[in-house]
Amino acid sequence: MRLPVFLTALAAAATFAAPTHAQTASTAAGNAFVRDSLASYVQRGLRLWNIPGLAVTVVKDGQVVVSQGFGVKAVGKPEPVDGNTLFLIASNSKLFTGTAISQLVEEKKLKLDDPVRKYLPDFRLYDSVSTRLVTVRDVLGHRMGTKTFQGDFTFWDSNLSRAEILQKVRYLKPTGLFRQQYGYSNYGFLAAGEIIPVATGGTTWQDFVQQRLLTPLGMTNTYPSTAGASQRANIALPYTTAFGPLARVPFDEVDNFGPAASLVSNVNDLGHWLRFQLDSGKYNGQRIMPWATLRRTREGNTLMSAGKSPIYPSHFRTYGLGVSSADYNARQIFWHTGGANGFVTNVCFVPEENLGLAVLTNQDNQSFFEALRYQLLDAYLGVPYIDRSRQLYNFAKNGNAETAKNVAELAARVAKKNKPARSLKDYAGTYQHPVYGTITVEPKGRQLLVRFSHHPTLTTTLDYMDGDTFRSTFSNAAYGIFAAPFTVENGQVKTLEIRVNDGLEQDPYVFSKQ
Repeated sequence: MRLPVFLTALAAAATFAAPTHAQTASTAAGNAFVRDSLASYVQRGLRLWNIPGLAVTVVKDGQVVVSQGFGVKAVGKPEPVDGNTLFLIASNSKLFTGTAISQLVEEKKLKLDDPVRKYLPDFRLYDSVSTRLVTVRDVLGHRMGTKTFQGDFTFWDSNLSRAEILQKVRYLKPTGLFRQQYGYSNYGFLAAGEIIPVATGGTTWQDFVQQRLLTPLGMTNTYPSTAGASQRANIALPYTTAFGPLARVPFDEVDNFGPAASLVSNVNDLGHWLRFQLDSGKYNGQRIMPWATLRRTREGNTLMSAGKSPIYPSHFRTYGLGVSSADYNARQIFWHTGGANGFVTNVCFVPEENLGLAVLTNQDNQSFFEALRYQLLDAYLGVPYIDRSRQLYNFAKNGNAETAKNVAELAARVAKKNKPARSLKDYAGTYQHPVYGTITVEPKGRQLLVRFSHHPTLTTTLDYMDGDTFRSTFSNAAYGIFAAPFTVENGQVKTLEIRVNDGLEQDPYVFSKQ
């Protein structure tokens, strides 16, 4: 939508207005925090949260204030994290996808309110009404009625193709109302990315992002693919503490989810991305995309929350096209987080203050990546000092203690070495789930081993506890340790319940024996 002339003039005047005294003071305070306190603050945070490595960049008034690493890329090895160290940035890929779609709107190759089926005729949601109504805006706005992460255990790290994932979306029964409730959806961004080659006549999501964003922005060490990430030079290794001591986990391979999650980057390159965002679509003085393209991504399409935060100077959150927005101490901030197994990241920018920052970490069970973002925002936006790291740690420790208690209780039940009432062979066989597909259960000594048809490298070991319940321990530590109950009717094993880490999918899957 074109702005009226007087609003355009006001916007231009605001863009070039001289900084106020308060803005100058806040810049000085923020730069002083970075200069005098950042290193010690980060080092304390790494120790407190048990994080091997972290990288951070801050861009202010068009200049890179800091872009550096802390800690190490791999536990037990001396190589430090630096500004070029690669991390999986996961859902921070989404704004690249939203920007690509917004640019196609600007070029009149599609409309946000076009039905998805105009471009993907076979795309279907659970019910026929939502299928007919769902638009490009809907899939980018997390408002299909499905629960946050619903389906992701089936899709994430799987051997399913993009087309096969989109085929399975129709089996996801929504728990909420279409267009009424926010439910974070990776499959929605996959659908949006698959629209790009249709709208452009053949340019894939990867090529569009590379040609129109990464290359023009000089992001020469950023990749739209996780394939082969573990073999790249100067990459951080992934770790978790979610279900026990710090443990190395495998690199995710999520190119089948590419438009939602597959970018691999570093803070030096993300500094270029932030300068592009803060200069209204320009980079090094050159127009890369129109301001209207970026503005469209930031417009709130979905209300995430409305109400005063108990700990931050914030009152609302909305979601645009791959980026969240909120007020923060009377400024509007834009940000997104990204979570992969072993990595959590944050990218944030505040256009009113010409401020941008990114935090990348290689341990996924911590909130320090968020604490550091808020600490930097506080410093630059004039919020009185609160140790955000300690504040969030105090919130998190009860949840971590509860998880540790649950894991210990499961271990104690296994340690009793009870004898199952039936042979392990009675539990063996093929099991089916309407969304996932098949798994197989087979005896392995005194245990059962579960193999997953769509995750060839993933298994879970079942140790008998009591009744018809086993302890499930996944080969990938990020997936978790949980109780896995079988149901038995008339002496026949009927179902097996499998649960994974809530950060992957919140509800368990009940598989029926075939």
